[in-house]
Amino acid sequence: MSDFVLGALSFPALLTLIFLRVPIGLAMFLAGLVGLIIVTGDVTVPFARLKSETYTTFSNYSLSIVPMFLLMGYFATLGGMSTALFKAAESFLGHRKGGVAMAAVGACGGFGAICGSSLATAATMSRVALPELRAYGYSGGFSTATLAAGGTLGILIPPSVVLVIYAILTEQNIAKLFLAAFLPGVLAALGYVLVISIYVRVNPGAAGLRDRVPWGDRMRALVAVWPVLLVFLAVVGGIYGGLFTPTEGAAVGALGTGLIALANGGLTWSTLGESFTSTARASAMIFFIVLGAAFYNGFLALTGVPQGIAGWVVEGGFNPWIVLILILIFYLLLGCVMDSLSMILLTIPIFWPVVQELDFAFVTLAELHATRAVPVIAEIEAALAAGMAPPVEIAAEMLAEIKAALAQGAELTRDQIRALELRRVNQGAVNRINQEMVAIWFGILVLIVVEVGLITPPVGMNLFVINAMDRDTPMTATYRAVLWFVASDLIRVAILLAFPIITLVFIAI
Repeated sequence: MSDFVLGALSFPALLTLIFLRVPIGLAMFLAGLVGLIIVTGDVTVPFARLKSETYTTFSNYSLSIVPMFLLMGYFATLGGMSTALFKAAESFLGHRKGGVAMAAVGACGGFGAICGSSLATAATMSRVALPELRAYGYSGGFSTATLAAGGTLGILIPPSVVLVIYAILTEQNIAKLFLAAFLPGVLAALGYVLVISIYVRVNPGAAGLRDRVPWGDRMRALVAVWPVLLVFLAVVGGIYGGLFTPTEGAAVGALGTGLIALANGGLTWSTLGESFTSTARASAMIFFIVLGAAFYNGFLALTGVPQGIAGWVVEGGFNPWIVLILILIFYLLLGCVMDSLSMILLTIPIFWPVVQELDFAFVTLAELHATRAVPVIAEIEAALAAGMAPPVEIAAEMLAEIKAALAQGAELTRDQIRALELRRVNQGAVNRINQEMVAIWFGILVLIVVEVGLITPPVGMNLFVINAMDRDTPMTATYRAVLWFVASDLIRVAILLAFPIITLVFIAI
């Protein structure tokens, strides 16, 4: 049996272990260990690799962001931020048809901005919003479906633990991935609100009404949300303002939510210890999955499976859009039976080399020339108009030729590039930019499709988390209602697939 065949067979064997309820981290570790022993014919190399792989994996500075975001979520819950978010949204929307459900979605989005976990967002907001939904006459299936779908916003709206792991696996900039996830996250929330609005009109008995809240009470509820806004602006604003790195931003967020929880009386010595313990347990679980994935992916790389699949796709001349759609469908199906983090760690090392080879050209050489040349020309013309020395000495005739070329959408000549003193504007730079944009776009698409799997019947994980909190609601009722939200998600995926600019609009060339 060749190494390639062995590597290919390891994937169904790994899935079998997972379906047999072997923990995902342990399953990947065992598959990688046994595979390396078979490939090398020796136990010395695999165990030596275990020593080096453990150090290499856990010495990655970017991984320290994970426990900080988890701790921030625990402190936010202790600080009553989830309740404040829901009460504020409910005071403005609750009197509308389906308004309490819309408020739950909005609160999920707000809590997701300081949590970063889908299941944690769903579970936390359910404890807050589910009693209110039922109290105002919302049907059980509609209530649980709304909260299950709203919980998926926790992983998409930055910060997101899964996006951090994706960034590490594909060697991308974490801050850029967070920025790219913002618009798709807002689009998701708006899509869910639209679904709620349509659902309650098609099924009038599924939602009740509550009295309009006076403006004074609305303002007081809004003021109570200031800690959430403060933490979000401090973390996100600090990262994009260049004040600190994403890892430092996560630490600032954890400190901020901790101080708020202390001020609100939710943080005591007892709850502080519980928060640290819960964070340590969750981090240990994630880190063990990361280690198992690193070991398994090292085995796959040795067998040449990722490179072989990528080469086969390129040589086969397959349509890149068809390949991408098939990958997303695979994620959608796998998302029904596996959590998002495990899927990302298991599949990205296989699919990312394939996607890298697909021909998605978001930026051309002419566009890169225009992007870099236009600011320089503007500075030159501004300096000349002010009677000052321009930053670049250039003849008027050459400047006119360059402007004419840019107006026609043409590439600049070597002499024109040299005249403007432009740097890093060759084809290699275009390839690097395109590869980064593809990585960011693909990461957001995968994240969304994975989350759709979490609410797709019959085995979506979020559905079971929410339904466990409302035993009186039959699972079939939740299934029927959540299909409306799944339809919204699939439409959103199609939109983001057809219009990558929605994801990449904030990513500078």
